[in-house]
Amino acid sequence: MTSPISIITTTYNREQYLSAAIESVLAQTYPNFELIIWDDGSIDSSLTIARKYAQQDTRIQVIAAPHQGRGIALKTAHTICKGTYIGWLDSDDLLAPTALQETAAVLDAQPEIGAVYTDYLMINEKTQVKKLGHRSQIPYSPDRLLVDFMTFHFRLFRHELYHQIGGINSEYNRAEDYDFCLRLSEVTQFYHLNKPLYYYRQHSQHTVQQQLDQILESQSAIAQALERRGLSERFELEVDIVSRFFLYKRQNKKIS
Repeated sequence: MTSPISIITTTYNREQYLSAAIESVLAQTYPNFELIIWDDGSIDSSLTIARKYAQQDTRIQVIAAPHQGRGIALKTAHTICKGTYIGWLDSDDLLAPTALQETAAVLDAQPEIGAVYTDYLMINEKTQVKKLGHRSQIPYSPDRLLVDFMTFHFRLFRHELYHQIGGINSEYNRAEDYDFCLRLSEVTQFYHLNKPLYYYRQHSQHTVQQQLDQILESQSAIAQALERRGLSERFELEVDIVSRFFLYKRQNKKIS
């Protein structure tokens, strides 16, 4: 028997990438899953795409909701999960075919482990692999997690622990996963599966403002973690936002 897995994908105007994300779940070598696609008020064809796949595979459930932000969407989607284990797939990313099989095997074999995370590969808009994600090369420890989000992708965790720590903090829309991992690390062990089983896509819809919001939310999540761990009197958090500039040689253009 294989433990049932719930995969949650929240989506908002991701028509360009959603089909590929869904197909990467359907291609899994681990068949006992449900895919919950929560459409957060998309105004493009994302909902139509999701419903087309749901008509073809009963393991897919699609929910159409008003736009409220990723934090609320992700938290609400959890209320209908039936799996023993839960994982998240961003609607512009991809899972490797054995991602569920290999992560579930760790949780099945080691009951003391509450969450397992994998390495990830960076891909571009055309799904070309660019490099191994830099977070994959950072050793894990609960203390190091305070400054480095190495439990980035892909994560599979026990459903019971989600409820134990109070679920998603829906106030966060850019660092909800980081805050969740910080809290999860305070109640259970993480296991690093040192294989790239997730494809993280970089594209033009990732804006500078989103990155700044993510930094500010991460700062808040770390500050709260320091309070919970009784470390706020000993440590003070400082954030360094670094600007980097690059020069490239111009390409010679022929003038006709």
